Amino acid sequence: MFGPLDKYAAPGRFYALAKTLTPWFGWSSLVLFMIGIYGGLVLAPADYQQGDSFRIIYVHVPSAWMSLFVYMLMATAGAMGLIWKVKVSDAIARSCAPVGAAFTFLALTTGAIWGKPMWGTWWVWDARLTSELILLFLYLGYMGLQGAISDRRMAARAGAILALVGVINIPIIHYSVEWWSTLHQGPTVSKFESPSMPPSMLIPLLIMTAAFQLYFFCVLMLRARGEILEQEKNSRWVQDLITGEGSV
Repeated sequence: MFGPLDKYAAPGRFYALAKTLTPWFGWSSLVLFMIGIYGGLVLAPADYQQGDSFRIIYVHVPSAWMSLFVYMLMATAGAMGLIWKVKVSDAIARSCAPVGAAFTFLALTTGAIWGKPMWGTWWVWDARLTSELILLFLYLGYMGLQGAISDRRMAARAGAILALVGVINIPIIHYSVEWWSTLHQGPTVSKFESPSMPPSMLIPLLIMTAAFQLYFFCVLMLRARGEILEQEKNSRWVQDLITGEGSV
């Protein structure tokens, strides 16, 4: 189905792979966090309009980007589980939801902290903010379904359908500042041919984004391992792992 990746569709093999990758993702993210924070808080100059208040973007922007990325990964994994019955995909989708919800909440919270001095209010029913709030509700709805349905396969199918329906919100979030007149500023970093930020500000932001992404994959591997153990608790390889006879 997916060529060389097919072998990792087996829960036991994916568990072993996740165990190997977790520390690599974790330590790499820590190093990049240290570099990005130093670059953003110390090396980057103050903004000519916002002063030092702009530095919240080094948390706000990566968390906002990750909220969209994680949702798309969750929906894709859910679709793979729904169509091809891949158990590992269901575990990945379930693992994505709490982390994606945390990123979305962080994006909304940091946006509100920035908005108070810039806009004079904590919240406005702006197209970008409102669609991001809907994204948080989609994550919470997915998690609610997983908790409300005792049958894991049925819960995975219901969650996958909800996630796929919710995908329509992703382009709305991304293009809302272009489709409607909003208070939220337009694209800056995504204009790669002519970004609106000087390199001294942009490079730490890109480093922080990479750090957030590696952190996510580290947490995803940890959570997926737990989901796989719960999902496969009656399998022979899990029993061998518990008794110390397994190799994964």
